[in-house]
Amino acid sequence: MSTVQSPSGFQRKVIAVSIAAALGGFLFGFDTAVINGAVDALAGNVSGFDLGVGLKGFAVSSALIGCAVGAWFAGPIANKRGRIPVMVVAAAMFLVSAIGSGLAFSVVDLIIWRVIGGLGVGAASVIAPAYIAEVSPAKIRGRLGSLQQLAIVTGIFAALLSDALLANIAGAADQPLWGLTAWRWMFIVEAIPALVYGIMSLRLPESPRYLVRTGDITRASEVLQTVTGTVDVDAKIKEITSTIDTERKESLRDLRGSRLGLKPIVWVGILLSVFQQFVGINVIFYYSTTLWQSVGFDESSALLTSVITSVTNIVVTIVAILLVDKVGRRIMLLVGSVGMTVTLGLMALAFSFGTLDAEGAATLPDPWATVALICANGFVVFFGATWGPLVWVLLGEIFPNSIRAGALAVAAAAQWVANFFISTTFPIFADIGLTFAYGFYAFFALVSFFFVYFKVPETKGKELEEMTDELKVERRGTRKAT
Repeated sequence: MSTVQSPSGFQRKVIAVSIAAALGGFLFGFDTAVINGAVDALAGNVSGFDLGVGLKGFAVSSALIGCAVGAWFAGPIANKRGRIPVMVVAAAMFLVSAIGSGLAFSVVDLIIWRVIGGLGVGAASVIAPAYIAEVSPAKIRGRLGSLQQLAIVTGIFAALLSDALLANIAGAADQPLWGLTAWRWMFIVEAIPALVYGIMSLRLPESPRYLVRTGDITRASEVLQTVTGTVDVDAKIKEITSTIDTERKESLRDLRGSRLGLKPIVWVGILLSVFQQFVGINVIFYYSTTLWQSVGFDESSALLTSVITSVTNIVVTIVAILLVDKVGRRIMLLVGSVGMTVTLGLMALAFSFGTLDAEGAATLPDPWATVALICANGFVVFFGATWGPLVWVLLGEIFPNSIRAGALAVAAAAQWVANFFISTTFPIFADIGLTFAYGFYAFFALVSFFFVYFKVPETKGKELEEMTDELKVERRGTRKAT
């Protein structure tokens, strides 16, 4: 039996470690949002950056290609080299992308730098939830896992804020600032959090589950005792060992099963990722200014409202952190699905009363403009308090030890593919009609309710060693961990 720190002592340590790991999520959010402030300047008369409509869209979405690839390969690399090396490599990619994008001389190399940044985003989207789940005590794992989403939305807000500040100082994004153009500084500023993330990653302890797999029992025992606060370390080591085949290296082949080629729990992870994107949350953020203008806001007010929406997302994520380990994952997801279905459905109804102005933009009459405004914010609240953070929590904990990193890599890659699909199809859907677009997202929000009810297991209070390949959906409360 090992001696340990006081409960408050180890909790402070594991919270600090989880926050450091979640910095990858901050860079995840920052990197995906930072181009929003620069793209219009790049589409202007910038030498070497002749962005037509198609190339402009690809320059924005090109990072998503890197995200999917980075997520796919992060799992196998984490299994072979460890969780910490993947974080360090991701930080290096963020750093290279920030400087390269800021000093880009043509659209071709800008896209290359953006793809490199996407590789870092993809890797961070896999390794942060996996690592946090593996170092966290079961009773607070949900709260700590939710830090990933809080970091993401904070990173998005920081990118929007820094873009606005730099553009304001220079007078516009395409104006000179400190020897360069303002839009270049928008990219370069990301180098600061990238350096911080890399330095902090080097100071983090390796995952105890990975250390057990590699046979480093001494270091695994130390991490379990000093970080997670495990009392009976020897018993926990035996429990972890029983769920990991230490004689064989994990690979993506371990994900194979009888249902369409994959284990059932892997499909649950993939579909959680897909539903998180198919409800259209990124449409609200990527095209929010257009939405607000359609309900009568001028451009300046629309931009301000977009920032307020971003802050709202941060606030409700904090609410989720406070509730997840008390209420449970399933009930919060079910409530979120109902709320998103209603709000998106009402938005679809509201836009059915819209008319097109001389420029082809949709405008809404009262009271439907007010309904759309309230429901759009309501949708952000329901998503931000449930599906936003809880999908990352579940992806970090639903998979058994033997396949966690690989399964999470596949699920995260699926999420980026779904993100790319939803982001690129919205203009097409909008041409058909905003009623169709929001009706499409409302339909998937409704389907997500039944998916969670029938297929998603409750993981509240359970140790990671209790997770198996079999689906055991408990609908009458959560069994307490023994």
